Amino acid sequence: MNSTGPIVCFGEILIRLSAPDNELLLQSPRLDVRFGGAEANVAVSLSQFGRTARMVSVVPDNALGRAARDELRRHGVDVSGVVFVPGRMGLYFLTPGAVLRPSEVVYDRAGSAFAQAAPDTVDWRKALPGAGLLHISGVTPAVGPNAAAAAIKAVKIAGELGVLVSFDGNYRSKLWAAWNGDGPAILRGLLANAHIAFVDERDIALVLGRKFESVDRADRRREAAKAAFQAFPNLQRIASTFRREHAVDHQDLSAAMFMRDGSEVGTRTISLPGIVDRIGGGDAFAAGLLHGLFADMTDQDALDFALAAACLKHAIPGDFNLVTEADVKAFLTQEGLDVRR
Repeated sequence: MNSTGPIVCFGEILIRLSAPDNELLLQSPRLDVRFGGAEANVAVSLSQFGRTARMVSVVPDNALGRAARDELRRHGVDVSGVVFVPGRMGLYFLTPGAVLRPSEVVYDRAGSAFAQAAPDTVDWRKALPGAGLLHISGVTPAVGPNAAAAAIKAVKIAGELGVLVSFDGNYRSKLWAAWNGDGPAILRGLLANAHIAFVDERDIALVLGRKFESVDRADRRREAAKAAFQAFPNLQRIASTFRREHAVDHQDLSAAMFMRDGSEVGTRTISLPGIVDRIGGGDAFAAGLLHGLFADMTDQDALDFALAAACLKHAIPGDFNLVTEADVKAFLTQEGLDVRR
């Protein structure tokens, strides 16, 4: 799976407004401002690993849209695919969790420039040739009917052009409910065109409309992966993380990957005490696995790299994972936490 072509990421770039210092939202009249968005997070992480990542998105032609583009460019992402149109910026508000109080997200994305953009705003026959892979998540079609149509168009043209597709389930019930979108049907269409999927047994159950009954969760995931491979002939790999939550800031993380030939690989469980920010952890995992596979690592090494990248993201404020390949490899081999000098 070694490729020198850029990885193209398609989705909405967002402004994140979060309460500071574990406060409730607007407990005090302050908000921390950062940029994010599922596919943008993947693009930034891939760029930090030294891989060419191109962001394709639609942003408003104003100071906010230009700031979003410039933030991605500052992290080395190719932003030539960012289109400017009249409209407003998509936002989300985050109340960070603490101890046993979970984090909470409030979306303000309805009617954004991205959501309103016509499905043919991006010319995919110009944007995709030469690409190594198209990455898209289930968040993108959940934004609205235009975004859903654009997502389906993107993966279909990728297939016609022989470009691999990576799909991250990322089911967001609040977004689908806002416009009564048929999430399972639309996500099923995206998954049918994917070669690599970041989904677990719940995502697969949703799109296939069936349950997986095994008592052991690992067995349920095997059962679900087998069903997905049977339903979607293009699909070659399915990967996901396993999260065990002791508290908001203390969790355990592991991962597994299933292949079409019936083989699978898994990782050790890593404890994450003192979590700083878990938002974007799944995107960090996706970027780590894509980088590992495109760097021609073995499946086991690529999965270990992906999990390590996800773990390190939990120590970084904001949506973006800003660690390098060297940082991840050091984490995989380190024996202690002494200051590096």
